Amino acid sequence: MRSIYPVLRYPDPRAAVDFLRSAFDLTVHELHEGPGGEVRHAELGYGDSLVMLGPGPAPASRPADDDYRVYVAVDDIDAHHERARAAGAEIIQPPFDTDYGSRDYAARDLAGLVWSFGTYRP
Repeated sequence: MRSIYPVLRYPDPRAAVDFLRSAFDLTVHELHEGPGGEVRHAELGYGDSLVMLGPGPAPASRPADDDYRVYVAVDDIDAHHERARAAGAEIIQPPFDTDYGSRDYAARDLAGLVWSFGTYRP
């Protein structure tokens, strides 16, 4: 059973869902719409993990390149990076090897939030 769920807010949650599916290979677990069809709440999964998202303002300022909001462990960093790049994600740190044995990269989503991806699994 999970106990921690990152929650992210986006000015356009539907566009965020589409982008996160396309760029970062997340899948829709739950999607709740308002009466006008707007996304009120979504749960997106990767492996056995979930992130929740909903409507909210864009960040007041652009987060720094090392201001990660979410870390996602993936098996094939290079393939995942290529998928994100091809989908238009802003790559802020191309794949690199760490001194602790992980292979990582970082990208911004369409709202400018920084996501970190790596092979390290705590």
